[in-house]
Amino acid sequence: MYLNQSDNAIIQNLKDAGCDMKTIEKFMSDLQKGDEKSSLKCLDAHRKKLLDSLHREQKCIDCLDYFVYQMNRANK
Repeated sequence: MYLNQSDNAIIQNLKDAGCDMKTIEKFMSDLQKGDEKSSLKCLDAHRKKLLDSLHREQKCIDCLDYFVYQMNRANK
């Protein structure tokens, strides 16, 4: 088994990484079939989704920071 982990440990790791059940089921199916390339592709797709979300949130923070900067500058 992958990294000598039980299925439950792998599933918990995927849940902790924010994977939904569809992603987990696909990953586990690919892993059990021995299709490492497809399982890695699944993880890569989830990672990209997380990064996209992170970038969207960072843009929101940047907008707020700029707004606060402008307000502080106007009040001086």
